[in-house]
Amino acid sequence: MSEDTQPILRVEGIVKHYGSRVAVDGVSFELWAGEVLAIVGESGSGKTTLLNAVAARARPDGGRVSFLTRHEGVVDVHAMSEAQRRLLARTDWGYVHQDAVQGLRMNVSAGANVGERLMALGERHYGRIRNEAASWLERVEMDVTRIDDTPATFSGGMRQRLQIARNLVTRPRLVFMDEPTSGLDVSVQAKLLDLLRSLTRGLSLAAIVVTHDLAVARLLAHRMVVMKDGRVVETGLTDQVLDDPQHPYTQLLVSSVLQP
Repeated sequence: MSEDTQPILRVEGIVKHYGSRVAVDGVSFELWAGEVLAIVGESGSGKTTLLNAVAARARPDGGRVSFLTRHEGVVDVHAMSEAQRRLLARTDWGYVHQDAVQGLRMNVSAGANVGERLMALGERHYGRIRNEAASWLERVEMDVTRIDDTPATFSGGMRQRLQIARNLVTRPRLVFMDEPTSGLDVSVQAKLLDLLRSLTRGLSLAAIVVTHDLAVARLLAHRMVVMKDGRVVETGLTDQVLDDPQHPYTQLLVSSVLQP
């Protein structure tokens, strides 16, 4: 089957427990190439736990995650070896953390942060690595003259831009984003959201964005999943869900957040 006839990601019945607490309870969804899906809900709804299970950063207690790779067809992500998952995470996947410190190597230069993902693909030519890193710093609207500066010298917004460049330099097929604009000033958030929208659409990226901010979901996502207490309570096209929410919980979220 071609990519046009099957999803790039299929999530089936994911369950995750923490002791006796069910953090994720039987969540399923599909994601298609070039599509952005938002997972929304209040703190404690299970959205980040779900993201980490799907992104193979935590092993679920039940369910299956299937990914359509470039060369090997569909693979069962949690049946892969640890080495295979690490390679997948460095090449076909990207992961943008809420706190950029978790997603960057703080003691090496901005250029090295971007370039080492290229090295995971086998690139060893210093000049090409540096040129590509500089090109990506420009694409995320960073000052290229700071290519040799470390992330410790950057603002929060600049660190997040660098983390985005680091993830996208390998042209991944799927990017996971965990609250990518949370904790930033409003003006910085707006500029970063414009950048993310431009990049996801310009590169036809598939992406999953976890956010508690419904305005972020509206701006970035084609579809959205609403979670409460580890379960999906509503799903659909983003504008449709936000303009005409059907579940009482979604109605409460929309009325309390989006309306004056």
